[in-house]
Amino acid sequence: MGSLHDGHSQLIKAASNIKTNIPGEVLVSIFVNPLQFGPNEDFEDYPRDLQKDYDIAKLSGVTALWAPSKEEVFPKGNSYKWNLKAPPHLTKHLCGPRRKGHFDGVVSVMTRLLTLICPDFLVLGEKDWQQLIILRELIKELRLPIKVRSVATVRDDQGLALSSRNQFLNRYQRTQAHAISYLLGLAREKAHLGIEIDLNKLHLDLEKKGLQVEYIETVDPFSLQPIKPGREICLLATAVHCGKTRLIDHTFLMNRKPIIAIDGPAGAGKSTVTQALAKKLGLIYLDTGAMYRAVTWLIQSREINPEDISEISKALKSLDLVLECSNSGEQSVRINGQDVTKKIRSPKVTAMVSKIATNEAVRQALTTQQQKMGTNGGLVAEGRDIGTAVFPDADVKIFLTATPLERANRRALDLRNQGYKVPDIKEIECQIKERDYIDSTRSISPLVKAQDATELITDGMSIEEVVEALLELFRLKVPEEVWPIYQE
Repeated sequence: MGSLHDGHSQLIKAASNIKTNIPGEVLVSIFVNPLQFGPNEDFEDYPRDLQKDYDIAKLSGVTALWAPSKEEVFPKGNSYKWNLKAPPHLTKHLCGPRRKGHFDGVVSVMTRLLTLICPDFLVLGEKDWQQLIILRELIKELRLPIKVRSVATVRDDQGLALSSRNQFLNRYQRTQAHAISYLLGLAREKAHLGIEIDLNKLHLDLEKKGLQVEYIETVDPFSLQPIKPGREICLLATAVHCGKTRLIDHTFLMNRKPIIAIDGPAGAGKSTVTQALAKKLGLIYLDTGAMYRAVTWLIQSREINPEDISEISKALKSLDLVLECSNSGEQSVRINGQDVTKKIRSPKVTAMVSKIATNEAVRQALTTQQQKMGTNGGLVAEGRDIGTAVFPDADVKIFLTATPLERANRRALDLRNQGYKVPDIKEIECQIKERDYIDSTRSISPLVKAQDATELITDGMSIEEVVEALLELFRLKVPEEVWPIYQE
């Protein structure tokens, strides 16, 4: 919309840093869209300074700036025949009811701009979160081959979200406006401690600062439907009038750090990519498969009959199982003080682990331990039932899989690299199919895809490609601005 500031500069820099196979170029479009302004809104007064915008864009690293005229964007006038409607369920709350037709204008002009430009990536700020979600939905519904990247809200030294309209504020009003982010920040800290948020009190506190509150609501960040803050990410958003200037802001509420759950069958490469993903995101890596392998190794080393539930239960009572990650990201596994990192990957353990995993005592003991490890969140966990039984409230759920033949080839390579004898590939494939059957038909926590999980089939993909695909799915579910909050 023009009147560029440092927030826009961060969008340009983020676009410049996107890694692609072919070097890309960054285009900034500037168009003050008349369809986004309702009656008595500030279309005529909206700040415009194209030369200043050009200078800021150039310094930020833009390749080209495009500022089309109204006639270029709307050759048949504002009321041209294909005006679009934003999804009603995404405009029912927050700004939607107060700015009738605003988001219709957004999707109409963005469809026009995107089809004219045909970009590979669209980089948007998270400041107008509702608009971001609506545009993601637009691109998905129209099946446009565009990836959306978001950038965290940029703020001034006192926390005020940068906006082109901030220039309308005088010095006193700026001081008033700083109360918005301050009070939202207090609410965020309370939510992190598990303290219930009183929206009525927050409304009154904003009013006491001389701000006229249009709305203050808590909604699901992706469906934009009302929810109460809990373990899942919740959006606390507000719109206020400071003098004649309308300002919007938000924060994200959560009483734990985000959790990523990655499920899938044996040999799908979960451990490798989950470990790489955790390292990239700076999260704890929880390899639940290694935990079941360690218990299997323990049972085998003590020569306990896998059918002897009583003896297995006794072994679990004194269980001391520790997963540790080195600075290099390598994971070690110790059970009862003994390092079994390599031993648990032997064919002997592999052949027995599915059977041991069906034991109710083993399942219950390890699930309890895993949930305890995830109390504060901030981890990437992989296994067979992470998204269904262990962390059903995980923020990101992925079902990672590949065809049996693909997994057989990967297993053969893994065995070869570890110095084990490699059976015929068909034999390995049959073993994998048998294990799939056991895992998916067991009565206790069977291997199934969670209803809200995204399936990713990795045949023919490199480790780097799979990790990048996981990062894309993560970006769709966890806002960029969550991380400065929860990585502290």
